[in-house]
Amino acid sequence: MAKAYLGLGSNMGDKKKYLDDAMDFIEEHGGIKVNKVSSYYETEPVGYEEQDLFLNIVAEIDTTLEPYDLLAYCNTIEERLNRKRIIRWGPRTIDVDILLYENYTSVDDTLTIPHPRMLERNFVMVPLYEIADHIIIDGTKIHDIINELNKNGIRKVSHE
Repeated sequence: MAKAYLGLGSNMGDKKKYLDDAMDFIEEHGGIKVNKVSSYYETEPVGYEEQDLFLNIVAEIDTTLEPYDLLAYCNTIEERLNRKRIIRWGPRTIDVDILLYENYTSVDDTLTIPHPRMLERNFVMVPLYEIADHIIIDGTKIHDIINELNKNGIRKVSHE
């Protein structure tokens, strides 16, 4: 089993339900075991800013899926939850991204791991730090990354 981290976000409709439904799909896959899920975080949009706030979580999983197969399954989840790719960084029902996959690295048109720009994004790094405060990304301890990160525009929210 390989350890991986997934970032999930939604900013349309019932955001929490989309996140929870996506997690249900992840948990139902026989090749994936969910270990930890962060709190929910409400965050401001990045890039295209004329849209609703996002709700984000990060999940730690163990998986037997290879990176490209995991990506395919993440894309299937997005399709099942009616994700439409109309505007780059635009509104979405769900976004399921592979942030990290063991020590695996990839940079191609299909899959980039570690996820590009994740180190700059508080909506990824804050929930990731919550569940994995021990990890090292590109040779840097996550604690050091978090200390340098602008944490404006993100807040933990309770959803029971």
